[in-house]
Amino acid sequence: MELTKADHEAVSAAIREAERRTCGQIICVLSQSSSDYAFAPILWASLIAFLVPWPLIDLTQLSAQRIFMLQLVVFILAAIALLRMPLRLMLVPRAVQRAQAHRAALEQFVVRRTMHTRNRCGILIFVSMAEHYARVIADVGIAQRVEGAEWKAVIDVLIAHIHSGQIANGFVAAIERCAAILAEHAPPDGSSNDLPDRLYVM
Repeated sequence: MELTKADHEAVSAAIREAERRTCGQIICVLSQSSSDYAFAPILWASLIAFLVPWPLIDLTQLSAQRIFMLQLVVFILAAIALLRMPLRLMLVPRAVQRAQAHRAALEQFVVRRTMHTRNRCGILIFVSMAEHYARVIADVGIAQRVEGAEWKAVIDVLIAHIHSGQIANGFVAAIERCAAILAEHAPPDGSSNDLPDRLYVM
């Protein structure tokens, strides 16, 4: 997910150009992952360790102390083995991943002050790579004027570029689509540029 200085400059330039056509503001956030999912290795290691004693009790003459020690060793080894991020993510249900990514998008909407514009026409373009999640969140001043299909078209073009490994170009294309939407529904009104024109990478 390495982006060059030129990539950042291209996204910033696209935002500046888009905001010349509208009173709206555009914020872009790219996240490697919406969570570290630290609970997953512990949860699965605990489940594996929980299952260890039952066959040992039935099939061996090991003492309770030895079985407990084996159970502890299995827990530690399983937790260590499952710590690697790609594997850790595989242990998390898709619905949980999407919920976590959605929550992260909403948090960024607040943290990046997207709603702190005079006309409440700010929008957030959010991507979380690990969860394969992308979302456009619009503030109330613009959300009520735009059909969901228009935001979906923005996401579609963004995802198409990301699948091709063109992350910065994906953001630029999405910004250009958003610019057309904002220009139609929230034309310029002399509002100041309240938010930074940049891509935030987390």
